[in-house]
Amino acid sequence: MSRSIVAVVAAALLAMSGWRAFAQAKVEPVNDRPNPYAVVENFFKLPAGREWGATSAVDIDRDGTSIWVAERCGGNSSCVSNAVDPILKFDAKGNLVRSFGKGLIVSPHGIHVDRDGNVWVTDYQDDSGNGGRSPLSGAAAARGRGDAAGRGGADGAGRGAAGGRGAAPLPIPRPGATKGHQVHKFSPEGKLLMSLGHPGGADAPDCCWQPNDVITNQKSEIFIAMVHGGGGRIMKLTPQGQAIKTWGEPGSGPGQFSAPHSLAFDSKGRLFVADRGNMRIQIFDQEGKFLEEWKQFSRISGLYITPDDTLYAADSESSATSNPGWLRGIRIGSARDGKVTAFIPDPQGPEAAKGGTSAAEGVAVDRAGNVYGAEVGPTDVKKYVKK
Repeated sequence: MSRSIVAVVAAALLAMSGWRAFAQAKVEPVNDRPNPYAVVENFFKLPAGREWGATSAVDIDRDGTSIWVAERCGGNSSCVSNAVDPILKFDAKGNLVRSFGKGLIVSPHGIHVDRDGNVWVTDYQDDSGNGGRSPLSGAAAARGRGDAAGRGGADGAGRGAAGGRGAAPLPIPRPGATKGHQVHKFSPEGKLLMSLGHPGGADAPDCCWQPNDVITNQKSEIFIAMVHGGGGRIMKLTPQGQAIKTWGEPGSGPGQFSAPHSLAFDSKGRLFVADRGNMRIQIFDQEGKFLEEWKQFSRISGLYITPDDTLYAADSESSATSNPGWLRGIRIGSARDGKVTAFIPDPQGPEAAKGGTSAAEGVAVDRAGNVYGAEVGPTDVKKYVKK
């Protein structure tokens, strides 16, 4: 056997060994960090007769003190049956100062305030009445097709979100849908400036299918995390909304996803992705090059990084079956070295993990260091202040 062939074989074996080591990497649960925060209940003042719906979207205004929230119109999943403004702005005292978006959004999921104060909101469902069923058959979803192309909402086991194996595929866009599976950009006053994606969803390479979160960089380029079930992809677009590139496919290796749920940039411009189903953060450069992964922040639904690179990671789903040993709550650490330094536990206590989602799913931090946790299951937004 020639030296070149030996070298190739050796390299292949080494790569396979490295892949196994990567795939098998485990981190012991990080539950013992101190909690320097106290919870403030009922901080936000809603209009008379209005109650919080499921809420995963929270961000801070460019003034550093006002809080933006997108909630599901008093319900658990959809604004279709209760047409009120889902996008709300509160001042530093919790008073509602602005609201808009009525009739435009089915189910808000992610929110981002850009450098000009514009408000971006992702709408990850539609109004077709088809629920969360995968547009692919169960068999196709099991093979990973579709999620890699932005088409799948299955859980990676060939089981559509609505349940059942081998269900008939549903086309994209959803028949009868007039809105949903889109990303909307609003002015600070609530004027709709741009909508990305086709009402009812779009197949790759177009946008969007189940957009979870959106963020913009210093060049105003747009990054969208898509697919709420198994698999997923990240899409990069120009400030005008033209596609630049897409990366991601189903799996647990570098650059593969299982529900990329939240996005954040650190001070170096690295893109942090909450790869929730894989219970890790993946870090990329802005061209999609994989840099590293961190598992010490648990099963993350929400991410927020402050200008000093303090990282806040919200875990709303860990349980004995989904992520054994880990407690729900907000882990706080460094985006520079990944060290976890503090932990805000689920206000409902460990018993809440026996049910569905609890604790914060979305997280944001104002200029004063106050933390805001947007909760889906408890339908609330809580404020946390230093003790």
